[in-house]
Amino acid sequence: MSAVVIYTYSNCSTCRDATKWLRARGVAFEERPIRETPPSVSELRKMLAFQGGELKKLFNSSGQDYRDMQLKDKFPTLTEREALSLMTSRGNLVKRPFLLAPNFGLVGFKPDDWKQAFAKQTL
Repeated sequence: MSAVVIYTYSNCSTCRDATKWLRARGVAFEERPIRETPPSVSELRKMLAFQGGELKKLFNSSGQDYRDMQLKDKFPTLTEREALSLMTSRGNLVKRPFLLAPNFGLVGFKPDDWKQAFAKQTL
């Protein structure tokens, strides 16, 4: 098993760009389908810590599920436990790509941010 795990959605061009970026740099990773196998609560908590505790950063707020569930209006009253439970039950609610490494986590794909994060690490 690789030290780097990336959750992706096959129809997401940004996810494809992210995995292409990893392959071009020789980074070994395990790819998981986010819809079928969403991140676990422990993985979400780990990412939350890497994101400075900002729960909103973990949500795919531009996704259809987010809009259908009217989470924009509900978000201010959601507890952390409720939010994480929602994300583990519906992978489309999680911002993607969602990459966890031993010492850092990245949500979304911004090549400069990824380059900086990987430059600081030895995997």
